[in-house]
Amino acid sequence: MAVIDNPSEAFKTLRPVCVKLTQEQTLQNVEKLHSQLQQISDSVLQQLQEYVLFPLRFTLKSPGQKKDRLICAVVKCISHILSVTCVQKWDMLKDLFNELCVLLCSPSNPGNVAPTSEELKTAVVEGLSALLHAAYGDIRFCLYEPSMLANLGFAISLLLKLAEHEKSRAVKKVSLQCLLCLNLQCHCCREAVSLTEEETRKLGNTFASFLPGISLALCKIINGDIKQGNAVIVTAMKVFYRTTGLVMADTQHSDVNVKEDVTTERGRNGELVIKRTKDWLKDTASKLTILLRRVINCCSRHPHWKVRIELIELSNYLLINCHGSLAESVGILLEALVGLVSDESKQIKERCEEVLKRIAEDNQFCENREFLDILSENLHSLTSRLPRLMRTTDDMEKLSNLNLLLGYLRLLGPRIMNVLNSAAHLYCLSKALMQVLEMDVSDVKIVEERTSHVNGESEVTFETQAQKKYFKYFTSNVIFERIQQLCRILGYYGNLYLLVDHFMDLYRKSVVYRKQAAMVINELIAGAAKMNVGVLQEQHSLLPQEDLKALVTSVTEEYTCSANWHISTSSQSPGEERNERQNQQRMLCISETAQTSNALSSSSILSINSNIWQICIQLEGIGCFALAVGSQFKLVLISALYPVLEKVGDEIFLISQSALETMKTICKACGYPSVKDLINQNSDYLINDISLNLQRFTQHPDTPRVLAAMIRNSDVSLLPLLSDIIQDVLLTLDLSYDERAPIFCMVLHSVVGALATWFLTTSTSNDQSRGTGGDSTVSEKRDLAEELKGFFLEYQNLKEMAEGNFTDKNEDKDQESPQADSVCDLEEDSYNGKAVVPCHITIAKDVMERCIHLLSDKRLLVRLKALDILQLCVRVLCGFDNELLPMAHRVWPSLVQRLTNDDPLVVLRAFKVLCTLCEICKDFLKRRVSKEVLPKMTGSLMKQAAVSAKAGPIYTHTLAYKLQLSVLQGLGALACRLDLVDGDIDVILEACLPYLSCRQPPKLQEASISVFQHLIKTDPDAVWLSLTELFCPYSYTPQRSTFHDIKLSGMGKSRDEFSDNIVKLLSGIAN
Repeated sequence: MAVIDNPSEAFKTLRPVCVKLTQEQTLQNVEKLHSQLQQISDSVLQQLQEYVLFPLRFTLKSPGQKKDRLICAVVKCISHILSVTCVQKWDMLKDLFNELCVLLCSPSNPGNVAPTSEELKTAVVEGLSALLHAAYGDIRFCLYEPSMLANLGFAISLLLKLAEHEKSRAVKKVSLQCLLCLNLQCHCCREAVSLTEEETRKLGNTFASFLPGISLALCKIINGDIKQGNAVIVTAMKVFYRTTGLVMADTQHSDVNVKEDVTTERGRNGELVIKRTKDWLKDTASKLTILLRRVINCCSRHPHWKVRIELIELSNYLLINCHGSLAESVGILLEALVGLVSDESKQIKERCEEVLKRIAEDNQFCENREFLDILSENLHSLTSRLPRLMRTTDDMEKLSNLNLLLGYLRLLGPRIMNVLNSAAHLYCLSKALMQVLEMDVSDVKIVEERTSHVNGESEVTFETQAQKKYFKYFTSNVIFERIQQLCRILGYYGNLYLLVDHFMDLYRKSVVYRKQAAMVINELIAGAAKMNVGVLQEQHSLLPQEDLKALVTSVTEEYTCSANWHISTSSQSPGEERNERQNQQRMLCISETAQTSNALSSSSILSINSNIWQICIQLEGIGCFALAVGSQFKLVLISALYPVLEKVGDEIFLISQSALETMKTICKACGYPSVKDLINQNSDYLINDISLNLQRFTQHPDTPRVLAAMIRNSDVSLLPLLSDIIQDVLLTLDLSYDERAPIFCMVLHSVVGALATWFLTTSTSNDQSRGTGGDSTVSEKRDLAEELKGFFLEYQNLKEMAEGNFTDKNEDKDQESPQADSVCDLEEDSYNGKAVVPCHITIAKDVMERCIHLLSDKRLLVRLKALDILQLCVRVLCGFDNELLPMAHRVWPSLVQRLTNDDPLVVLRAFKVLCTLCEICKDFLKRRVSKEVLPKMTGSLMKQAAVSAKAGPIYTHTLAYKLQLSVLQGLGALACRLDLVDGDIDVILEACLPYLSCRQPPKLQEASISVFQHLIKTDPDAVWLSLTELFCPYSYTPQRSTFHDIKLSGMGKSRDEFSDNIVKLLSGIAN
C-alpha cells in the first residue's frame, strides 16, 4: 500500500472521512478513518494533526449515550495519531489529558472508576501514555505546574484505583506503566528524556503532594494477592521506588533553602503544594520506612525470581539516590540485599553480589561512619535474636536469618576486625553460634554401631563420607552449610588469633560448648586459608603461612591431648586400666578438665554419644587443618598421625569412619597417593611410638589399636619393621592375659588376617603338593641317586680287583674316603637340611601358640576370637608342615574341649576350625578325629534329630539349629578329606539318616543329603546298603534260579517320611 507524502493529497483523502465522522459518529466511520490514517506518512500527519483529531474529539464530547466499542475505537485511533506525532500546543495537551481522564471516571461518582469494559479502560490508559509520550519540549512540564495539581491528582487517583481494584492483569499493568510515564520515569519513550536539575526538582516538588497516596496504594498492590501475577507486582515496585527516589533524592535536598519556588499558588491549588522542608522530609522518611519494611518482607520471600530481583533494584536505587534522606531505611534496605545474596537463583545471586560489591567498594558508604554504625547495630541485633529465632521459626525462616547474618559479615568485609574488637559484639556472636550449633546426641545407634573389619583387608576399599550431623534446632543441611560459610568469613576477615583464642577458651571451660567451639575453630582456620570462602572484597593482609601452621599445631595438640582425646566412648565398666589412666590424667591436667573427664566417663548414653561426636569433630578438624596448610602439615604428622591411627582402630564405627576420612584428607593435603603410602612413609615414627607405649602399657592401653590399624591399612613391605613390634605385643600379652586379652585378640586377628592376605597361596592343593607330595618326590630322587652311586662304586671296585691292583685301591680308597664322605655329607645336607623359616611363618606360629592358651579363657568373646585367629594361622602355615603339624598336635587337646564341652557358639566356631585343619593336615588328624571327635559329634546329631523333627518354624532361629546345620554341611567334606572308611562311615550314616525325614526343616534335609552325596564318592556300597535297609523302592531278582532271592529290610515297605530323599539319593548312586 502506497504511503501518501503530499499534504494536499492527504487532506483530500482524509477530508471526506473526517466530515462523515463529524456528521455520523459510528463505529464504521471511526474504523474507516483509522484505516485511512495508516496510509499517511508521519510528517504529513503531524501537519494535519489538529484537523484529524477534531472529529475524534467531537465524537467523545457529543452528547448522548455511546457504546463502549465506539469509544474504544475512537481512543485507539487517537492513540495511533499521538504515537506518530508530537503535541506542540499546551491547550491541546491539557484538553486531551482532561478528556481521556473523564472517560475513566464514573459520571455519577467522579471520584470512582467508570464501570466500563476492560478493553475500554485499557485503551484509555494506553491513550494517556501515548499523550504523555507525544508531549513535545517544555510543554510537558506545564502539566506539573501548581495550577495543574488537581487535574494531575485526579488522573493519578484514577490510575491507582485501576491498578488496585481491577481484576484484569492487563489493566493493572498498563495503569502502573502510565504512572511511570506521568513522573517521566518510563524508559520506553521514543526519545530518551534527559532532565535538568531544575526540571527534576520541579517534578519532585509536584509529586511530593502525591507521594503518600501513591506509596500507600502501591504498598497494598505489592502485598496483595499473589494471583495478580509477578508482572503487576514488579511494575508496582518500579513505580514505588522511582517515585520515592524522585521526591526523596539526596541531590534535591542537599540545600533545601536554595532555589525554592517563590511563586505561590493561591486558592485551592495552593493548598495542594507541598514544601519539602527538613521536618517534612523527616516525617515522610519515617512513614516510608514502615511501608518499605512491609514491601521488603513480602517480596524477599516471593516465589517468583523476577519479584526478588526487582527488590534488589529497589534497594540499590534507593541506597544510591536516597541514603541520606531515608537514613532510617538504610538498615532494612541493606537487610533486603544481604538476605538475597544467598538466594537459590543464580541470576539473583549474581546481581545481588554485584550490588553489594559496589556498595562495599563505594567510598560514600565505606567511609561513612553512620553507614558502618548501622551495619554493626544490625549485626548485633540479629545475633542477639538468632538463638530465639532458631528455636521458634521454621527452616525457611532460619535460613533467611542466617543469609542475612552472612550478608552483613560479607558487606562489612575487612571491617569485621574492628567490629569484633568490641567485647560485646564478640560475646554476642559467639554465644549465638554456640546455641545454634547445639547437637542432638540422643540417637542410641551412635554408641551401638560397632566397627567390623573385613578379614584380610589390608586397605580401605570403600568410599567413606563425612557423617551427617544432627542438630537440635534445625534439620536442613543447607542451614549448616550457611553456618560453616559464616564462620569461614569470620576466619578470613577477622583477627584469627583473637577468634581462635576466644573459642578455644570456650572449648576448655565448658563441656556443653565443646563440640560447637571445635566446629567453629575448624571453620575459622579453613576460612583463614580461604577454603571455599565467598567474599565481596579481597583481604589484603592474610595471615602468613608460617603463623597459620603454628596455630594449626597448637590447636592439634589441644585436640589430641589425653584429656580431650581419651574420653569415655563406651557404656561398659572402665576397669582398672581405665581408672589408672584417669589417675594419670588428673596429675597431668588442670583440676576442672579432669573432673569433667571423670564425669563424662560415668555419665549416661547421652554423654557418651556427646563424647563420640566430640572426637569425630576433632578428627574432622585435623583433616581440615591439613588442607589449610597443605604440604607443611607433614611436620605436624609426627605428633598427629599416631592419635588419628589410634581412632582408626576404635571399636565405635562413627569414630573409625571419621578417622579414616581424616587419613584420606591428610593424604590429599600432603601429596600421598594413598593411606598405605602415608603409613609406610611415616612407619618409623609410628613404630617407635608403639614400641615406647608398649613398655608403658598401663598408661597407653590403646596402643594395640594403632598397630592393628597400621597393619590393616598397609602392605607386605611393612613386615620387616613389624616383626619386632609384634614380638613386643606377644610379650605384653604374656604379661596381661587376664586384663587385656580382648584388645590383644583384636590386634592378633588383624596381624594374622593381613598375613593371610599377603602370603596365602591360591590353591591348597598346590600347597600340599609342595608339602607332603614334594617330600615323597625328594625321597624318590634320593633313593635313585644312592642306587646309582652304589652301582658305579661296585663296578669300579670289581674292575680294579680284576686288574690286580689291591693295595693302591685300598690306599686310594682310604684317601678318597674322606672326600666321598664329605660329598655324602653335602648331599645329605642338601636333602635333609632345613630351609630358613620365613618371617611371616614365625609370626603365625608364635600367634598360634598364644591362641592355645586363649582357647581356655573364661570369657566367651575371647574364646571365639581365639578360634578365628587359629583358623587364620592354620591357613598361613599351609605348606609348611614342619611348623604346622607340631602346632596342630599342641592345639588339638584344647580344640577338642571346645568341640565337645563348651557353649554352642564356641562349638560352632570350633567345628569350622576343625574343618580347616582337616583340609590342610589330612591324614595327620584322621585317627584323632575318628577316635575323639566323631563319636561325640554324631551322638549329638542323633540326639538333636528328634528335637528338630518335632519343632516348629521358630526353631530355625535357635542356636541349636544353626549348630546342627553347620555340622551337617561340613561333615561330608570332612569325611572325604580324611578318607574315612568302614566303621567311621557307618557312624556318620547312622547319625545322618534321621535327617532325611520330611519332618526335618528343609535346610537340614538338604545338608543331610549333601553328607550322603559326599560319602557316595568314598564308599557308595555302604551308602546304598544303609539307604535300602531303611527304604527300598526296587526289587532285585537273580538272573539264575540257583541264586537265592535278595531280601532287604526296606523292601516292600510303603512310602514314608524318608522315601522321597532316599529315592533321590538312590537315583544318584545308580547314575
